[in-house]
Amino acid sequence: MQKLEVFGANKLKGQIKISGSKNASLPILAATLLSRKKIYLKNIPNVKDIETMIKLLQSLGSKTKFKKKDLIIDNFKQNKKFASYSLVKTMRAGILVLGPLLAKFGNAKVSLPGGCAIGTRPV
Repeated sequence: MQKLEVFGANKLKGQIKISGSKNASLPILAATLLSRKKIYLKNIPNVKDIETMIKLLQSLGSKTKFKKKDLIIDNFKQNKKFASYSLVKTMRAGILVLGPLLAKFGNAKVSLPGGCAIGTRPV
């Protein structure tokens, strides 16, 4: 791991770009199910798990538009409460939609997650 040490009384100034985090974005995407308004998210990484989560949201009735690192989610007509096994099995984060669906509808059906190459892990 690299580090930067600064000695002396000089002030640091400048700008850096922070890349989006998959592990932070996935729970945020699942939580969008709680709103019926349009949600605008920026700096979403373009990786397979994010793509799968967007497909999962779409299968639940969300309308999405992903351009570069910006994502618009519209859940105005989202009314499904069944998360397909074919999508949930490909990533552990699929289970994250269970909480928002339960909160919104009072019941939901979500398969146990897959996607873990290191073996089974508890939910």
